[in-house]
Amino acid sequence: MNIIKELRRKRGITQSELANLCSVHQTAVSQWENGRTLPDKQMLITLSDIFDVSIDTLIGRPHTEQNKNLIPVLGYVRAGYPVEAVENILDYEEISDEMAMNGEYFGLRVQGNSMTPRICEGDVVIVRKQDYIESGEVGVVLINDMDATIKKVIKNGTSLTLVPFNPSYDPLFFSAQDIASLPVKIIGKVVELRGKF
Repeated sequence: MNIIKELRRKRGITQSELANLCSVHQTAVSQWENGRTLPDKQMLITLSDIFDVSIDTLIGRPHTEQNKNLIPVLGYVRAGYPVEAVENILDYEEISDEMAMNGEYFGLRVQGNSMTPRICEGDVVIVRKQDYIESGEVGVVLINDMDATIKKVIKNGTSLTLVPFNPSYDPLFFSAQDIASLPVKIIGKVVELRGKF
């Protein structure tokens, strides 16, 4: 049974009552309980106060005394053609203290195979939030303010080419005019890959 549902039932409160305590719609509680989304970091703190349990307990990790640097794994990013970027929290990953002190990070789960064999479908990439990237680095790029894709970014003067690792996919080219009008924005640099079996 989902831990939030279990804790809620132990407290003898309904989904609606928990939603009121958390100042969210009942649909959010329902999605937490059926595993479609996870509460964000602030909501985990709220829930840990309500149920008097640790955040580790809420997300199903063994409780430890160590200070965890947990970052959210957000909705899927396409390693292929761009797909609408969805920021539902799917899971959490832990990063090192050194990384945590060196910027703001999030995880993204990969769909598609344009970055194989190096990055495969189902893998999680750890991304440092930044709006710039060096030519040749792998980044997450937002197109039309809603479509995210992961590619190697090649800069050609004022234009960008997004290059897949899989040779069966064509590169995506954006002129300076495309970058301004669509727009095309770099939202982060991929700094680590966590493969899934």
